[in-house]
Amino acid sequence: MNQVPIKVTLGSSFRARLIAFCGKQWPRYFFLGAIGFIIRLPAIQGGLIWDDIILTRDNPFIKSPLLALETFRHYLFLDSLSGHYRPVQNLSYMFDYFFWNTDPAGFHLSNILLHVAAGLLLYRLLRHLFGKGAGLWNSDDPGMARAGALAAFIISGIWMVHPVHSAAIDYISGRADSLAFVFSAGAWLLVLRARITKTRWLKGILYPLAALAGVLALCSREIACIWMLIFLVHTLAFARDIGKKVKITTIVCCALVFGAYAELRQLPVARAEKGFTENWSAAVRGTLMLRALGDYGRLMVFPGNLHMERNIFDPDNYLSRESWRKTVASEYLSILGLVVLAAFIYGCARSGIGQRARIMGTVWFFAAYLPISNIVQLNATVAEHWLYLPSVGFLLFLGGCALDLPRKFGAGLAAIAAIAILALSVRSTIRSSDWSNEEKFYKSTLAAGGTSCRVGVNLGQIYANRGEYAIAEKMFRHILETNPDYPIARNNLANVLVHEGKVAEGEALFARDAQHANEARVQYPRTWIAVLNLANMRSRAKDDAGAIALLERARADYPEVWELISLESELLRRTQGPLPALRLIENYTRQNWWHHAAWLAEGRLYAENNDVAQSSRALRYAALLDVHDVQALNLLAAISVRQNQLAQACATQRRAIAREPNQPRQYLMLAEILDKMGRTSEAQNARDDATRLKAIATSPRIAAN
Repeated sequence: MNQVPIKVTLGSSFRARLIAFCGKQWPRYFFLGAIGFIIRLPAIQGGLIWDDIILTRDNPFIKSPLLALETFRHYLFLDSLSGHYRPVQNLSYMFDYFFWNTDPAGFHLSNILLHVAAGLLLYRLLRHLFGKGAGLWNSDDPGMARAGALAAFIISGIWMVHPVHSAAIDYISGRADSLAFVFSAGAWLLVLRARITKTRWLKGILYPLAALAGVLALCSREIACIWMLIFLVHTLAFARDIGKKVKITTIVCCALVFGAYAELRQLPVARAEKGFTENWSAAVRGTLMLRALGDYGRLMVFPGNLHMERNIFDPDNYLSRESWRKTVASEYLSILGLVVLAAFIYGCARSGIGQRARIMGTVWFFAAYLPISNIVQLNATVAEHWLYLPSVGFLLFLGGCALDLPRKFGAGLAAIAAIAILALSVRSTIRSSDWSNEEKFYKSTLAAGGTSCRVGVNLGQIYANRGEYAIAEKMFRHILETNPDYPIARNNLANVLVHEGKVAEGEALFARDAQHANEARVQYPRTWIAVLNLANMRSRAKDDAGAIALLERARADYPEVWELISLESELLRRTQGPLPALRLIENYTRQNWWHHAAWLAEGRLYAENNDVAQSSRALRYAALLDVHDVQALNLLAAISVRQNQLAQACATQRRAIAREPNQPRQYLMLAEILDKMGRTSEAQNARDDATRLKAIATSPRIAAN
């Protein structure tokens, strides 16, 4: 008879300890961080996809910390119509390149860690917003206060694992969203911490740090402007624990931060070409805004069909009033957009304890949605990663709705939230695996409905690179049937035709694209590739003079494109000697002092011209502009050997080994230098290292990978 009370007491004690443990903050932070990290692990095995090659492999501004300040003088893409000013994104790639070289796994790991940091900062911020005096929560009931903290945890958990953010996490080039999120949320939290501290010196540290974080957020992605707007709306309309003086000071400080960012944006040279703009009517834009709202609402609730290059616009539907009327019945996304809009309006109008949370969520969502709603033209009509910030407002609105439900539904809502987090986590893991390699990514995109020409061209390039030219030709011809003016597809088709032996047809396509490249560049980037390919064909046909003339004409339209300069200089060197090529390269390096490949080419040309001093100068500079490059160091070591400066050659070659420790040839070059110095035992050790590395590289276990 005495055992039953004991069991009840033990059970009650365990339950109380469990509740107390779950009520602590560190387990919640640990859970959010762990689940956010684990579900994205499949992305680490992924390679470089789409813009990743341009931004993380060929990007000259990430190769050396010496270029940290130079990144603020350039747009994100050197050769693009876009005016994306995101120097902090380049700085983050610089950090990855320094530690990981070109290994994609390190870049993917940084993306995941940034997203996890964003989720943890979001939880910290929402805890404050649901706290006393923040204006979203008006109850003094301790039980309701716990409900607000739980709502903050659930919202952060769902946001952390939501698969709609895949393109911002699994895609290396999408990290601008998480960077802006981390710095913006961090700036907000620093301001909140500075407001409550009583120590002047600490305020003097926290406020400048918040301002710096705000500038870094703006330099990460333009969406940080919306973060600033949301912060001001909350400060002016919701926060009840600050006075009028603090609010005015906040407005002034935000203006100064934005002013500093505006000044930084003046550093890059303005784009000479303006991007192509669609002449859409107000009716079409209004329809697209509703369709985008419907698509985003659907993705937030049921993210079943995820893919890049989403599109909600069919131009054939809007050619005339008659065609528009015929497609009204199929405008289910527009209807869904109206439903989402009505739900937000109703939720804001309905009174209750969660009303202010719903209003704040609505402000948050629509402030971040309007810039991407097609009210202005962007490079797409919809994109999943654009929901990275609006999704917080969407979930905050849903949290405000849940807070007005009776307490008896609390356990059921918690169970639903747990199931939702689990289901979304599984979907995110599956989605992350789509990014494991380029071919799988493009095929899954096409299978999910991503029918853009760009996806088809990229998949065709994969087949072409594998030598499957018949398949690639079929794909490129199909793309040109639907979009005959797409120069990238035509250029790739020409390249495939040349490899198939259909040289005349391929050269005709190259010539057509080269002739119209200047006109096409208004709508498409990198149109100079046709000129480059045609010049290569002329050179292979022993017509170097014709290739040089072609490149000279192209240089007038594309003076900053290194690929054109590099090919022209090589042709000049081959036909006229190093001096004409040197003049061309020197003109380029004077305008682009940061370009590693240009300085390397200059050093080689000086060496060919027997100007050892100038060659050494250029090569040393090239070695500084890329922390992992060994070509310049190898050439410097060879120059030192020819001058019989063997000690210097040995030191330089050891630097090359430190940069490339897994390459046998570096040890063999060192062995040759040591032999000349008479240090035979050290030379043999270097050869042994080279032999060991060759054995490892050819072992069955490594070869299987």
